[in-house]
Amino acid sequence: MALIMQATSLTIGICGGSGAGKSTLADELCRAFPPDPVLRIPHDAYYRDLSELDPLSRGKMNFDHPDALDTDALVRDLEALRGGKSVVIPQYDFHRHQRVGGVRVEPAPVILLEGILILADPRLRTLLDIKVFVDVDEDVRLSRRLERDIRERGRDVDSVLEQYLATVRPMHRAFVDPSRVYADLVVLDARNRVAVEVLAARIREHLSSARQAEGTRDE
Repeated sequence: MALIMQATSLTIGICGGSGAGKSTLADELCRAFPPDPVLRIPHDAYYRDLSELDPLSRGKMNFDHPDALDTDALVRDLEALRGGKSVVIPQYDFHRHQRVGGVRVEPAPVILLEGILILADPRLRTLLDIKVFVDVDEDVRLSRRLERDIRERGRDVDSVLEQYLATVRPMHRAFVDPSRVYADLVVLDARNRVAVEVLAARIREHLSSARQAEGTRDE
């Protein structure tokens, strides 16, 4: 029987600057568990649809400011999932900067929320049981962002650097880095085995409690 019960999802937020290793940490946690109990939600999926703008204008938008994301919708979806309801998560095309449909997902015992700005929003913070901040040196983050945007998003070096200096770094200093104070756990390396094991142990504890509660109701 699926371990899905109203208001019992353990919700873990993984925050940090662009290229810090948020997805790497989430990958490490997911590898420790079967896929079904863990639901991953990227804040990036909630970028606002820019299809009404011409391609040149889309590329000039500030994608690192909180206003670039429909966080209201994310809050509603997260509340619904924690309440045992399914939701449709948007799909975002980073090449064209527009939404391309959505995917319906079911509630899960564990939810991993990833994003650079999730700790900057007080509404999201109240929905997170564990708040993690991956704190990595700026030079490392920039090199990782360059590699990712060139390989996965078809960008060139000049455009990535221009965007980094114009919006990514200023927004990191204005919104992302200050939100570190809200973290329950600050991780200096996304592959830090101690940090991964601490989080994995908490997940195992939650899953065990969920199974016991589900078994009690079945008796």
